[in-house]
This record gives sequence, C-alpha cells and structure tokens, in this order.
Amino acid sequence: MRNALGYAAVVGQVVAVVAGAPLLTGWMRLVRARLEGRAGAGVLQPWRDARKLLRKEPVTPVGTGPAFRIAPALLVATTVVAAALVPLLSTATPVSGYADLIVVVALFALGTLALALAGLDTGTAFGGMGASREMTVAALVEPTILLSVFALSIPAGTTNIPAIVADALGQPARFASPAGLLAVAALAVAVLAETGRIPVDNPSTHLELTMIHEAMVLEYAGPDLALVELGAQLRLALLLGLLSSLFVPWGIATGASWAALAAAPVLCAVKVAVLGALLAAAEVCWAKVRLFRVPELLAGSFLLALLSVSASYFLNGAS
Repeated sequence: MRNALGYAAVVGQVVAVVAGAPLLTGWMRLVRARLEGRAGAGVLQPWRDARKLLRKEPVTPVGTGPAFRIAPALLVATTVVAAALVPLLSTATPVSGYADLIVVVALFALGTLALALAGLDTGTAFGGMGASREMTVAALVEPTILLSVFALSIPAGTTNIPAIVADALGQPARFASPAGLLAVAALAVAVLAETGRIPVDNPSTHLELTMIHEAMVLEYAGPDLALVELGAQLRLALLLGLLSSLFVPWGIATGASWAALAAAPVLCAVKVAVLGALLAAAEVCWAKVRLFRVPELLAGSFLLALLSVSASYFLNGAS
C-alpha cells in the first residue's frame, strides 16, 4: 500500500511538471498581457508552439558535434529526474532518500552546462557570448541556491529536501524567522536568474547585446528547439514548485493517505499559479538591469543567503 502510494506520487509529480510547465508559461504570458492591456495568446499557446515545432524538419548546423545534438534531450532529462526527486506532492516516496540538496542542484547545473557547451559547439559569436554569460550567472546562482536551502536544513539536521519539508510542516513559525525571510529572498532572486527572467534576462527578447539564454539556442530549430523550450519551461515550473514546497509546504502529503495525495496536485497547482502570476505582474513593473549590473544583483542574493545561514545557525545554536 505504502509502496504503491509512493510510486503514484513520483509519477504524479513528473506528469504534473511535464504537462503543467507549458501551461504555467502560457498563464504567465496571459497575466502579463492583460496587465499591459493586450488580449494575449491564451494559456495553451506554448503547447501549440511545441506542436508546430515538432512538425518541422530538424536542422543541424555544419561542424557541430555531439554536444549540440545531445544538449536538448539532456536538459529535459535532468529536469525530469529532478522533478521526481523534489517533494511537490509527497515527502514519502521511494526516491526520497536520494533527494539531497546537492543532487538536485547538480542536476540543474548539468542542464545549464549542456546548453553552454552546445552554444560553444556551434562556433558562432552569439553562441560563445551566451555560453560565457550563462556560466557567469550560474557561478553565482548555484551557490546561492545551496546556501538558501542549507539555511533551512540546519533546523532539520539534514540536507535531504523531503526531510526539510516534513520538518518545516511541524514548525510553521520557522518561516517568519529572520533566517527564513532572508532565505526566501535569496532563493527568489536565484530562481529569477536560473530561469532567465527579468530583471536578469528577458526571455522574449532577441537583442544580441542583451540576451543570455537565447544566444545559446539561436541555431536550434524544429524538434530540438521544442525540447529546448520545454526544458526551460520545466525548469521554471520546477523551481517555482521547489520554492513553494520549501516556504509554503502546506498541502504536501506526508503519510500513506490517498486522499491527501489526491488533493496535493490541486494545491500545488494553485501555489505555483499564484507564484507565476506574481512573477508575471512584477515583470511588468521591473526593467531589465544592465548586463554588468547582474553580478552585483546576484552577489547581493548570495550575501542574503549567507546571512540566512548565519542567522539559522545562531538561532538553532542558541536554542
């Protein structure tokens, strides 16, 4: 009974992320369009775009190697594996023991590295420029994610993410502590940078001097481009889901209850949709910062994460 429930939770998490990620992107575009006074293309538009790209013939630039061809599939595969590990619906799954903080961050880093190598593999100026910028951002983002979640792991005594979420469910006041507030601020900025959102990057621009993520994938077309776009959508949905699981964990199943597991997808979808709407609304008001100011912004988020670790260690050491 418990094993069947755990496997159902893992499958449910993967299906929810894969099926819901394009819908989340469409929802955010719709919210942004309405706030800007436009009608918008509709929530299902990302799925329509993917269907159109899948019907086209794949094109591989001359001179590219295995890195260019493998990167889209590797980006999607690493994110799907991370979706199975992160406790979005339940903390009691057969893979919970492997859902360590370092493993999840390493999976995100592997997908980022694959795209950067693909950008370099094309041999174009834009690809190399985008890869260089992406790795600069990643060098500051990954430590911030590690430290911000590590601040929450100190009270739980483990870096296992399901254990952190389960421990936080029993102590909801922890999120209002200085360590919790600093950690959520740092992780929120890291999520914006990791997913290429404003103010770090603009996913809807193609201006050569400002783009980061788009510069690496300019040479992709057809099904490969569909996989790259799906991978970006999956990362956005998963990171927002991780943010909601860590700081708003209510609704996540912790025991062997089919009723709790049935309600978890609905509550998770609501939380992620709210976060997506808030992010889309913020992007209407924010402006993209200059490229040379991005390291300053990310360094500030890293400092917040470091302060959250210090505060968490001090509070738990004093108690």
